[in-house]
Amino acid sequence: MKSMETQIIIEAGPDQVWAVLMDFESYQHWNPFIIRIKGSATVGTQLDNELRMNDKKSMKFQPEVLVVEEQKEFRWKGKMFVKGLFDGEHYFKLQSNGDGSTTLIHGENFSGVLSGLIMNMIEEDTLKGFEAMNSALKQRVELKGKEVRHAG
Repeated sequence: MKSMETQIIIEAGPDQVWAVLMDFESYQHWNPFIIRIKGSATVGTQLDNELRMNDKKSMKFQPEVLVVEEQKEFRWKGKMFVKGLFDGEHYFKLQSNGDGSTTLIHGENFSGVLSGLIMNMIEEDTLKGFEAMNSALKQRVELKGKEVRHAG
């Protein structure tokens, strides 16, 4: 198994980060990596996702939702063609830092017969995609927080 994990601190509470993360309808407006999610964030359901790495052609996949723990964790597992060939368990974990900020832990565990070979080809682009999404999420959440404070 091969794993990849990134982190970023977002100057907002887990509730605000979670709200943006779960607003699938808006992904197309801010997310440079996962450009579309359709479906319900309900354990056992299948999502219809589309991602883009490095301005290349997008890739569609239909992962199963594994964990939805409000304001704490969202996790799904997808596969390429058939289970066991190249599988990815993607996760987002939110940790309150106790100072009004949240650490987003964004990662994926890859497994399957072809995981080593495929990861050699896509690891760098995947990591860049995770980091681009993290930065865009941080920017969107913090901007929304400023809008709310100015409106109040």
